[in-house]
Amino acid sequence: MSLTRFLPLPSDRMGILWSLLNIEGSVIVEYGPAGTTHYSMGLFGELGIEQENRLFTTHLREEDVVMGDTSRLEKALVEVDENFHPAVIFVVASSCSAVIGTDLRGVCTMAQPKVKARLVTFEQGGFRGDYAAGIKETYRLLADQMVRPDTEKRKDTFNIIGASVGAYRCKADALEIQRLMDEAFGMKLHAALCLETDLERIARMGGAELNLVLRQEALPAAKLLESKCGTPYVYGAPYGYQGTLDWLEAVGKRIGRQVDPRLAGKLKKRAMEVGQYRMYGRMLRRDRPQAFLYGEYEAVKGLGAFLSGMGIAPAKQISAHSLAPLEHAEEAIQYLPTEKERIGLLRSLRHTLVLADDTSRRLLEGDNTFIRIATPLIDTAQVAAHMPLMGDRGADMILETVEAYFNTLR
Repeated sequence: MSLTRFLPLPSDRMGILWSLLNIEGSVIVEYGPAGTTHYSMGLFGELGIEQENRLFTTHLREEDVVMGDTSRLEKALVEVDENFHPAVIFVVASSCSAVIGTDLRGVCTMAQPKVKARLVTFEQGGFRGDYAAGIKETYRLLADQMVRPDTEKRKDTFNIIGASVGAYRCKADALEIQRLMDEAFGMKLHAALCLETDLERIARMGGAELNLVLRQEALPAAKLLESKCGTPYVYGAPYGYQGTLDWLEAVGKRIGRQVDPRLAGKLKKRAMEVGQYRMYGRMLRRDRPQAFLYGEYEAVKGLGAFLSGMGIAPAKQISAHSLAPLEHAEEAIQYLPTEKERIGLLRSLRHTLVLADDTSRRLLEGDNTFIRIATPLIDTAQVAAHMPLMGDRGADMILETVEAYFNTLR
């Protein structure tokens, strides 16, 4: 493991926790020391996740580790069940319990007759990759164990799979997708994994007409639901004007409908207008427009294509998380396992449009132009739910900074 100057990349355990915390009617019991859970709660607060009576720890002691005593976990499960009456208790391994090889599944099998809640285990503990691996496993397990296959179909409804609160402006993006689907096809959201949902809506996900898969980590869950419930899916995310239109047309083709002509016409017009920005770049004598992107893989991919269409060539496109959980990754998008490489790249940038996180912003020279597209948040907070990165509204917001960027070039 390399040294980290700023903030370490969240582990798979963290991705599991922030995904499960968005499911109403459930409780998480982490089998580990109080310190690790306390650190987690600080991050979740910054992401805007409700934690009260939702996340508990057993406070693992040294003698429990040495002797392999799991009685604290068994007592905690009974206590949480009696006091909070959740339908499901998710039992999550901490790094400490995972490293000593605690058989959480076996403990929960023994404890299940003592509690009314259903016990579901996650044994990763932070050793199977970064947060992308964790949310991938969470989506897959929920689709496998929590979704009923015999749910009655409901016309004009869709699910979102891949809404991760670890992604910057995730809630705003989900609202933008709902608006686009309503305007384009008159369709309404049923459930979102994992964003402000509950166990009942997850159980009935098989009744939706379509699944919208926003990130590759959610593809295994979508494929499982297609075979289990017969629900088709569309993979992709709407970034930029042309990208949003292409995405809507792919959705329409999958469900056999046409995109609303008024919305399609508006997106086509905006796509043609931004194409004129290529001319500005050709008129410059000294500088050449270029972009540096760092963030979630899908955001980097989609926004990189949007900027390329305006003649702003992405000099570097870097994923904030490992590409290992992805089925396919574009060669142009890299993952840098050591922080030092990224720091060096950022410090070398001049007259560049930088789309990244707050940490990156602190490393930039003053002649660069910055847009925040990723967490962690250091200098600000996520408050507005009407300012997405996706869709035409997200493109409008990006375009304002692009205008400011061109004004810095000569």
